[in-house]
Amino acid sequence: MTVRPAAVHPARGRSINITPAERAGRIIVGLAGIIVGLVLLTSAGSILAVVLEALLIAAGLDLLITGALGHCPLYARLGHVPTSLRSPR
Repeated sequence: MTVRPAAVHPARGRSINITPAERAGRIIVGLAGIIVGLVLLTSAGSILAVVLEALLIAAGLDLLITGALGHCPLYARLGHVPTSLRSPR
């Protein structure tokens, strides 16, 4: 089975390698992570809690950005292209 590259976005030069449903999920979960992290950060009592909440916010930002761009660098590095985005033979 031959894996063909996903469509390349002309303006950015990055391939779209995330399905529309996964993009929406990443955006929603990313926003939720950012909001929850910020709410918890306001009531943090220890340094460990602040670090963990900052990591939650960073993970939310990563999900939000990859969902908005439609490009996941890890998927690209691993060569993963969802079946629905593959070109027909």
